[in-house]
Amino acid sequence: MVKHNNVVPNGHFKKHWQNYVKTWFNQPARKTRRRIARQKKAVKIFPRPTAGPLRPIVQCQTLKYNMKSRSGRGFTLEELKAAGIPKKLAPTIGIAVDHRRKNRSLEGLQANVQRQLEFQRNLLQQLALLLIIGERIDLSRAGDSSPEELATATQVQGPYLPIVREQPSVELVKVTDEMKSFKAYAKLRVERMNERQVGVRMKKAAEAEKEEKK
Repeated sequence: MVKHNNVVPNGHFKKHWQNYVKTWFNQPARKTRRRIARQKKAVKIFPRPTAGPLRPIVQCQTLKYNMKSRSGRGFTLEELKAAGIPKKLAPTIGIAVDHRRKNRSLEGLQANVQRQLEFQRNLLQQLALLLIIGERIDLSRAGDSSPEELATATQVQGPYLPIVREQPSVELVKVTDEMKSFKAYAKLRVERMNERQVGVRMKKAAEAEKEEKK
């Protein structure tokens, strides 16, 4: 006899779960295939950086991550204008452009302008990276790199001008007797009380001033 008020057993055990199991035995082959694809891409875009064009520094979204910085899709038209780079020239020299993004702060605008100026200075130092490379000989144009210049060009591995997050500095001080005698909790209670009593004290001061005038 069944005890207690339980659900009537109605288990369905004919789902052929073996047909829905996914395996990952090809992961080593995928790793090799991806590595070969990265090598082919690096050879194809040489001497441009392997990570692609220069990206701006943007703040992450939502309240949880907005204190962190990451690379964005592209520079705004306002940032390009402040750096003195035409919007049609930027993609040809390795600078990504995003015409939809807008600048929300002056600090972010200035940081990305300085990023572009530093990129330009590095390109001027390595002139071979500035020159456009034709994919085929018949597509080469005036101003393209010569074979001698291509031979001396170097390719940057990984992201170009990576984002460096500033580490907060810690200042070490000697603990004094005054610090030891300081009562932080009592100080907080006093300040909270002062904040609550602001209106009452202002009212009393105004009444006292009226009494003095009388």
